Amino acid sequence: MRGQAGSGAARRVGSGAAGRAGSSAARRAAARRTRADGTRVGEASDGAASDGADGWDDPGVPADPEAVARLICLRLLTAAPRTRAELAEALRRRRVPDDAAQAVLSRFAEVKLIDDAMFAKAWVESRHLGRGLAGRALAAELGQRGVAQSDIKAAVDQLTPDTELATARALVARRLASTRGQPAPARVRRLAGMLARKGYGAGLAYRVIREALEQEGEDPVAAGLDGEESFDVGLDSDGSMII
Repeated sequence: MRGQAGSGAARRVGSGAAGRAGSSAARRAAARRTRADGTRVGEASDGAASDGADGWDDPGVPADPEAVARLICLRLLTAAPRTRAELAEALRRRRVPDDAAQAVLSRFAEVKLIDDAMFAKAWVESRHLGRGLAGRALAAELGQRGVAQSDIKAAVDQLTPDTELATARALVARRLASTRGQPAPARVRRLAGMLARKGYGAGLAYRVIREALEQEGEDPVAAGLDGEESFDVGLDSDGSMII
């Protein structure tokens, strides 16, 4: 009797171990299943890892292109505001059919989940206040994100010449202290390079830097600021302006 009981227990243990081994093997096999494009389930296809959403792999999500497109767009918009062009590119990388992508994007725009005009205005306000970027640099950034020129112009027009002048003066005032002790021409190059990288034109840069140096008792002519017409714009390899 004891031998039979021991044998039965051994069979049960062996059966449980075999079941666990089989379950593990099944999970490994499932992990090796591939999509139609040749990538494994759970891997991003076509370089889309940064999208952070792949509705095709979500359990319980219907294999409906529009449902997948809605899911991807909602996840991306939850993470951060996006332009229509940015969402369209994300859907393209996820290989959502164009007709389904456009239908979802149009519906999102209709209910204002996508609003490029508002995106552009918020972008200009945030980037100008936070980083001191001028209208020219902001327009270039919005263009790279696929915003229409009409929306870019309306957003950038929020920045008046007086606003940009005040911001440029504040930028120079903050950077000026770090250039003290350097030769005057070197100070000018560094300050001008900083303003150029932020999108400010040569005329405004000349005016603001000359004012700042004069307030410190520097001779503008000795610093190379002998006339606005000679203040040519160009960036050296180290990011400093060539004058």
